[in-house]
Amino acid sequence: MLTDIEIAQQANMKKIGEIAKGLSIEEDDIEYYGHYKAKLSEELFKKLENKPDGKLILVTAINPTPAGEGKTTVSVGLAEAMGRIGKNAVLALREPSLGPVFGIKGGAAGGGYAQVVPMEDINLHFTGDMHAITAANNLLCAMLDNHMQQGNELRIDQRRIMIKRVLDMNDRALRNIVIGLGGKVDGIPRSDSFQITVASEVMAILCLSADLADMKERLGKILVAYDLDGNPVYAKDLGANGAMTALLKDALKPNLVQTLENTPAFIHGGPFANIAHGCNSIRATRLALKLGDYCITEAGFGSDLGAEKFFDIKCRYGGLKPDCVVLVATVRALKYNGGVAKSELTQENLDALSKGIVNLQVHIENMQKYGVPVVVAINRFATDTDAELAFVQAFCQKFGADFSLAEVFAKGGEGGKDLAEQVCKTIETKKSDFHVLYDTELSIPEKIEKIAKEIYRADGVNITAQAAKAIAQIDALGHGNLPVCIAKTQYSLSDDPTLLGKPENFKITVRDVTLSAGAGFIVVLTGNIMTMPGLPKSPAALRIDCDNDGNITGLF
Repeated sequence: MLTDIEIAQQANMKKIGEIAKGLSIEEDDIEYYGHYKAKLSEELFKKLENKPDGKLILVTAINPTPAGEGKTTVSVGLAEAMGRIGKNAVLALREPSLGPVFGIKGGAAGGGYAQVVPMEDINLHFTGDMHAITAANNLLCAMLDNHMQQGNELRIDQRRIMIKRVLDMNDRALRNIVIGLGGKVDGIPRSDSFQITVASEVMAILCLSADLADMKERLGKILVAYDLDGNPVYAKDLGANGAMTALLKDALKPNLVQTLENTPAFIHGGPFANIAHGCNSIRATRLALKLGDYCITEAGFGSDLGAEKFFDIKCRYGGLKPDCVVLVATVRALKYNGGVAKSELTQENLDALSKGIVNLQVHIENMQKYGVPVVVAINRFATDTDAELAFVQAFCQKFGADFSLAEVFAKGGEGGKDLAEQVCKTIETKKSDFHVLYDTELSIPEKIEKIAKEIYRADGVNITAQAAKAIAQIDALGHGNLPVCIAKTQYSLSDDPTLLGKPENFKITVRDVTLSAGAGFIVVLTGNIMTMPGLPKSPAALRIDCDNDGNITGLF
């Protein structure tokens, strides 16, 4: 059996200019990054302004096992299958982060015969967007420390620095550090910390900006610190947003690649949904909607995280109206939610399946709360039995969700034809009545409680003294009417990763709240969620290699 990278390396890729031509994109609007990657010009957006949008399909999932359930794989396979049934579909996916690539979860290019290519490029440096975001964020941090070093005209309180440095790598040693050691010429000593790049506000701003001018304005609104009188200090006060924009101007342009079956794909932006808003850029999604009859996009982790933020943050700011939700589930994840150990997930266990399937029920009901019709896609594994699959199908029918078996990992687009036909049928026969979950004029605690009760099924919310103080500060700054972005474990509907299935009799604990004024949301930290992950005991990096001819191996 071939590995993902072996399959990708055998791909019959078309030159990216040919892919662009298939979308009626003119040569002048293509900015080439080699033969198989390109960015698209600002002028293209203007040319497409008056073209009607296609149908918007969101791919999300149930609460996953630690290995993930193939949401990106199903997204890619669905797009390939659309082509096989004669539909014009365009993908809009997130960029991978180097953290999980070299850690445990893997990349974000799909798998098997449902991948985007060139896979190695996409999972590694790609077109340099992650590096640009890292550089822009860290420039702001450097300018802040330099300002304090050079006389501190703004009277910044070094005990109340809000911005963190970033690195696109899992590195737990950087979670809490001390900088400025070594004497007067080396800066002011203070405690500091790193986040992973994808959790940064700069990443969120890139993904939510409408254009270059909007991005520059948003960057200026980043809250970097408070002064000695308790007044806010923003990036624009340091004069940093212009230079940050210069670093990000090319990164703002969506990246065009293709699938193994030459379906066009935009891969742009990549926040994590457990610690950020978890969606690709609004610009890439809008472009896909203009260029395809169907735009297939995804949101990270389970629907309690990625889909909620897609609806309540991305759709709210982007004016997007989804027509259908594809909810990815696997038999193994349902058994995992039913209490089966990871080592035993390949064994048939209808009892555990019947216990864990309540997790699927919650996710179906949650998506229906937004007024969007749902198609459940079972991402089939070789170890799934007919009895298990029949049980899941009957369950979906009981709760009014359409159902399809997807075998895209093994068969590519051919294995997703039934899913594609089911999605098209659902869009044609079940009208979407999309609406957001809450009004942003609600108080911050009310918005948090609305999501906790409606989506997580919690009994309520415990807000710590530290979080309450932060909320009062955000209200005082006049930003209390922003949507909330809840950072929470992806493994459970609760904030405790050990509570699987459909937890009951629990409350969500909010330990801190921070303002992302530039991105336009309030980050709510729950449980023990961290914004800088660590590498596992046996990271994927141990299995990745490159020979003397430049051939990469071990990349999944």
